[in-house]
Amino acid sequence: MNGMGYGMYGSFWGFFLNILIILLIVGAVMIMLNKSGYMASRDNERLVKIEKDIEDIKKTVEDIKSKLEEI
Repeated sequence: MNGMGYGMYGSFWGFFLNILIILLIVGAVMIMLNKSGYMASRDNERLVKIEKDIEDIKKTVEDIKSKLEEI
């Protein structure tokens, strides 16, 4: 005992506990960032792409409808 006592650094379980605490903190930070909208720019780009695809599909469906009405 060199003045540090037993602490959390003396055994495998202490090491395991430290890793667990770090993972818990990282997980909490990730959850807070996702809720704050930090990742929103990538989601917005995805939504814009989906909206464009939907518009293209609508145009295609209307073209098919008009061709079927001609027949």
